[in-house]
Amino acid sequence: MSESTTNSYPNVAQSFGITGIVVLGMIVMSPINLILNKLIGKEASMLIYYLLAIGIPFFVVNAIRKKSTGDNSFNLTIENSRIIPFLMAGTIALLFGIISPIGSLIPMPESIKKAFMDFGSQTGIFAFFLMVVAAPILEELIFRGIVLEGLLKQYNPVKAILVSSLLFGLVHLNPWQFVTGFIIGIFSGWVYYKTHSLAFAVIIHATANLSGFLMRYVIDVGSSMDDSLLEMYGGSLNLILAIAGSIVVVSICIYCLNREFIKMKGITHPTNDDTDNC
Repeated sequence: MSESTTNSYPNVAQSFGITGIVVLGMIVMSPINLILNKLIGKEASMLIYYLLAIGIPFFVVNAIRKKSTGDNSFNLTIENSRIIPFLMAGTIALLFGIISPIGSLIPMPESIKKAFMDFGSQTGIFAFFLMVVAAPILEELIFRGIVLEGLLKQYNPVKAILVSSLLFGLVHLNPWQFVTGFIIGIFSGWVYYKTHSLAFAVIIHATANLSGFLMRYVIDVGSSMDDSLLEMYGGSLNLILAIAGSIVVVSICIYCLNREFIKMKGITHPTNDDTDNC
């Protein structure tokens, strides 16, 4: 990157500090959720809690960023809408054919199961807004718009993407969501590196969360928590097909996305003709 690293924020250590600020916000604001839960219901209280717990740290971190760099802007432009279907298809394939099998291999205590079941039972408008609107916007502003953007100006893309994805996974504070956050973070980070558009990262995040939200209407969250990996997929053959199919879909999406990224940079592909279009 051509921009001077002396005017960049954050570095790796500061990125861990940002994650700490977010976690601190989640802890400090937790009593608000407990108080409002009895007054306005669990879904509305969870939404208000989330907006405060993540929103306040975002404004704090963005203020530090502005003071350090003089910049508090974010690129939300969509220069190429053709990549959106590939972003969505790739995200869904990652979730159901790669992330879900990996996450299900991690043993889950009964207390954690109960917490996931309680959250998974929330299917109202407040839960939808939290998962599909608020979380994708606020979390992407922090972990891609601030953390990854700053790291890309100081380190090579692989290191920057891996560090930001690691922190994005860690901030969820449990190993099951860490797997999701880390893998989706790598995909989202790669797309952000190629486009520097936060809009695409938000779309990936929103697609992942919307998929999880819609699954609440399709499966019984309570009973599915006790299913084994093979039971979840209906047998070993179905599991193999799901994993293999997801790998194929993700590979195709990455190939087509990369071709679109090349076009966005104005680089003519050596075999650029109609037969090469995805």
